Formats: sequence, C-alpha cells, structure tokens
Amino acid sequence: MGGGSSSFVVTAQPPKVLMEAVLVSSAVVAIAEIGDKTQLLALVLAARFRKPLIIILGILVATLANHALAASLGVLVASWLSPDLLRWILGLSFLAMAIWTLIPDAVDSDDTTTSSRLGPFLATLVAFFLLEIGDKTQIATIALSARFHDLLWVTVGTTAGMMLANVPAVLLGDVAAKKIPLKIVHGIAAAIFAVMGILMLVNLGRRLFSF
Repeated sequence: MGGGSSSFVVTAQPPKVLMEAVLVSSAVVAIAEIGDKTQLLALVLAARFRKPLIIILGILVATLANHALAASLGVLVASWLSPDLLRWILGLSFLAMAIWTLIPDAVDSDDTTTSSRLGPFLATLVAFFLLEIGDKTQIATIALSARFHDLLWVTVGTTAGMMLANVPAVLLGDVAAKKIPLKIVHGIAAAIFAVMGILMLVNLGRRLFSF
C-alpha cells in the first residue's frame, strides 16, 4: 500500500503546511508534557545537580535524538499505509492518547540513580532519552509526523514543545510545579487529542487533516 509521495524531503511541502506542522506539534506536545513523567524527571535532575543550563542542554539533545527517530518512524509508516487506513490508525491513536493523558505519571527513583554517576549532562541525556521511549509525547511525535508526512519540522515542533514545558520546570523547580493546575492542563490536553482523533475518524476538516 502506498501513501503517495511521502518522503523525508521537507521542501516538497508549501511553507504554510510546514508552519502548521511546527505550531501544531509544538502546542500539542507542550501541553501533553506538563505533569508528564519526563517533566517530573527534569524537576528531579534540577534538584539533584543544581546546574540548570547543563540539564537544559541535556534535555534538548536527548529530545532531538529521540523525536528525530520517532518522526522518522512516523514518516516511514505513513509511506507504507493507504490514506484511509492511516486516517483510522491516527484517529484511534489520538483518542488513546486522550485517555492516557488523564492518567497521572510518576518517576521511579531508579530512573536517575544509575545515570547520576555520569555527571549532569550525560545523566540528563541518558535518563531523559530512555524515559521518553514509549512515552505519550514520543507516540504523539510518531502520529504527528505521520499526519504531516514530515520529519524535520515535526521534530522541530515537538522539541520546541518539550523545551517550553521543561525549561521553566528546570529553572523554577517546585515553585513552577506547584502553581500549575495539572488536572486542568491534563483535561485540556486530553480534549485536544480527542478532538484531533474524532476529526480524523469522521474525516472532517479536510484542510487540517488532509493527506
């Protein structure tokens, strides 16, 4: 089954579509990341090492690597599937993520204990990369790259979203965490994923969800 002219060449798409890929990916992941286990990990690492700039750099590198791989998989899957089958898979995936977003996350102390001997940068890079595997923001990256048929700009968008959520967590620590109404934010994120899934399944909004 072919998905048309899906490719890793981002210049094949008009600038408006690329900008949409960046903005949608950034917004969706930023909201989904709030209260997520990787954001909780960022808080733990910030408290442990007290080197915020190095931790932020580690998060950036880990996210770029992880999400580039995830986006590559999404584009590859989109190229294998027919538009109709892809639409159903993505629609159901977004609905599943809506439910997943409502489930509270926690960080196991073992997630940081082993890697802490590596120093702040490598500890952050390794722990963040590993914890992001199979996380909802990584799954969202796969779905978004399949939806937009784009590796580079979806990776840019999802990475920007991760940094928007995690940089304040690292710099402000528990002060920021305590002021965020997690239930409301999770509800908003779940609603966004649910709307995207429903629109995809009923094939509405052809401009926003066209293949």
